[in-house]
Amino acid sequence: MSVTRRGPLPSGADSAYDVVVVGAGVVGSAIARALARHPLRIALVEAADDVGDGTSKANTAILHTGFDATPGTLEAGLVRTGHRLLGAYAREAGIPVEPLGALLVAWDEEQRAALPRLAAKAGRNGHRTTRILTAAELGAREPHLGPGALAALEVPGESVVCPWTTTLAYATQAVRSGADLHLGCRVESVGRGDPHHRLVTPRGILRTRYLVNACGLHADGFDALVGRDDFTVTPRRGQLLVFDKFARDLVRHILLPVPGPLGKGVLVSPTVYGNVMLGPTAEDLDDKTATGTTAEGLAGLREQGGRILPALLDEEVTAVYAGLRAATGQEDYRIAAHPGLRYVTVGGIRSTGLTASLAIADHVLGLLADCGLHPGPERPLAPVRMPNLGEAFPRPYRDAARIAADPAFGAIVCHCERVTRGEVRDAFASTIPPAGPDGLRRRTRARAGRCQGHFCGAELRAMSEEYGKGNR
Repeated sequence: MSVTRRGPLPSGADSAYDVVVVGAGVVGSAIARALARHPLRIALVEAADDVGDGTSKANTAILHTGFDATPGTLEAGLVRTGHRLLGAYAREAGIPVEPLGALLVAWDEEQRAALPRLAAKAGRNGHRTTRILTAAELGAREPHLGPGALAALEVPGESVVCPWTTTLAYATQAVRSGADLHLGCRVESVGRGDPHHRLVTPRGILRTRYLVNACGLHADGFDALVGRDDFTVTPRRGQLLVFDKFARDLVRHILLPVPGPLGKGVLVSPTVYGNVMLGPTAEDLDDKTATGTTAEGLAGLREQGGRILPALLDEEVTAVYAGLRAATGQEDYRIAAHPGLRYVTVGGIRSTGLTASLAIADHVLGLLADCGLHPGPERPLAPVRMPNLGEAFPRPYRDAARIAADPAFGAIVCHCERVTRGEVRDAFASTIPPAGPDGLRRRTRARAGRCQGHFCGAELRAMSEEYGKGNR
């Protein structure tokens, strides 16, 4: 097993892989983890310097039940299965999940009339515990809700989850179980041959018998490298506002709108980190790098948030960000096997990809078998237990026994998020250490609070120099 960010790739007669997965987001990392259960030589390849550095790092962080998916679609089935699988895995791996439940709020008569249809749709998706709440019941559940809400569909089982820890857990377990992780390794071209594909990167050549495209926004571009032209990815930008922890008492559930043609719409949701999130927007763009926020987009969010939860606008905004989802013009995943190419495309994975990730991984293993891969017997994966980033679960700065055993866990560096020296040190000593400040934030929450690193930034840079020397 290895993690590489620099230097040449392995070469020679014994350097060929059985399967290369391109794209180390939540789905690609889940696929690599699933493959690592078998006696195969696996590589997970990522153009960025860290796992989960694309769409997977900037989403609404909801563990969906799939109640509103289109019945009978691949997405509906995989989300339903993935909800169960990820819920169990989160408990095993220490990924924070809070089962808050959701309320789908109707603000006009047309939306109220849609609630029975949405409840029936949920039933066709196997979710039969929804219930329509009256305006009075809704007000009792959410006393800070804005005026004018007419009714709501209650959806038990919807949860919030830590997306950063999920991707990192998958990739960590894959590497510990024998997979190679090549970061900063963009695939520039693919040569098809028998028995190996030949992947050209700036760091050398990768050879593999089977190939999986989990490139997210760039799945169509990678398809083109192997001669496929099945769909086009349109980046759909979602801008979001993150409010300070003082806002957390304003909301008890995930507050969802009645879905529109561009997706699930703007929601208000707590996060596992103790904040409140408002968003996302839905803007179809041409630029797959356009992750900046706009004054117009944020103003629109504030306007909608003021209607949903008026008191929210009195709270401090601690962060704004934007993520890009992979829209393909089809309201379903674009997952397909190409046996003649020994190749599987995993495209069109939109906002439900986090929830469905483990189910997608198992589905892809079946498609690789259709392409001729014989994975061999299953074996246990190396155990993994991730550091907790969730506020509803014990964190080191509150753990007297842990601090007594190691005082570094009592030395707070990031006071906004209560991140300790011990957590920063351990992040750099982990299987997949951070490559920079953003990676450290996703592993510890350092710099994610209201001061955005103005207080702790200098000390964190010094610690990065001290602990990160071996990662250069």
